[in-house]
Amino acid sequence: MRKNSRLPNLHNLGIHLRILLIVNLLAVMAAILLSQQLAEFLPLIAQISALVQPIILLSMLGLYILYPLLNKVKYWQGLLVILLLETAITCLVFTFINQYFTFYFNLEISRACLLTAIVTGIVLYYFSLQEKAYSPAIAEARLQALQARIRPHFLFNSINAVLSLIRTQPKRAETALEDMADLFRVLMSENRDLVPLAQEISLCQRYLDLEKLRLDERLKITWQIDDMPSDAMIPPLIMQPLLENAVYHGIEPMPEGGEIMVKIYTKLKELNITISNPYTPQHERQTGNKMALKNIEERLKLHFDLESSLKKNVKDNYYEVHIRIPEKI
Repeated sequence: MRKNSRLPNLHNLGIHLRILLIVNLLAVMAAILLSQQLAEFLPLIAQISALVQPIILLSMLGLYILYPLLNKVKYWQGLLVILLLETAITCLVFTFINQYFTFYFNLEISRACLLTAIVTGIVLYYFSLQEKAYSPAIAEARLQALQARIRPHFLFNSINAVLSLIRTQPKRAETALEDMADLFRVLMSENRDLVPLAQEISLCQRYLDLEKLRLDERLKITWQIDDMPSDAMIPPLIMQPLLENAVYHGIEPMPEGGEIMVKIYTKLKELNITISNPYTPQHERQTGNKMALKNIEERLKLHFDLESSLKKNVKDNYYEVHIRIPEKI
């Protein structure tokens, strides 16, 4: 779980791609400003790249290795470590390259370190602005998640199912009420941080137990989770809304009911979650605006950037949602 959330996630591919893009764009701008004509621009950008690219690559490698440490210290301490690392790498690369190359431009090691500090500050300021810009988006995502995952019909149906059990099966009714209390406690909470996968699975099982009170044998669940990493960290409430969609759109419209399949596994250091339910066009419900799916996609992007995906597919009369996220962050 990330503790120093103000620093960018330096284990994320999208963050490193942005660093590459920003630094190279600044290098191109520097070459444009220093060259007076096109004939000077090409050799100048080649020499700047010969100095900049090793610094970028070594910096990204160093930041990737140090990220667990940076994630534990205070924000200003993390900034200081990053600045010292960039300066040290610049000194090493500049000293090494100066032994074998003569630059078109005159650049002392002190000026090179100063330029590195300035570029580092620009990059960190960009990520700081991005984090501030995402804050309203995260707040809006929480609101949308709340609206998407609590359908009034589920609450009313669950209450009616419990009422029907109070006299005949009081113990089962009591268990159902406890499940409802736990479920809605999580649904109404902030849900800002990542949670263990096992916790999300437990919540989903309680939700499905409530649905099974009224759907009984019409609702069948198959869990293929023997190989799942229970301690993997995922955004909260990304599975429960999908299961609710599966019940509402896949099981309820079919008189004979059907089977929901949940499969969780790891592949190439990625966590894969697939949820599938029966799908037939003649029983398709037109209500619903896919808000839950849009919300989950947005929250995955906010947490994992380019390293996550959500795909929907219809095959063999089954509707399937496939989520892919990094197993470790």
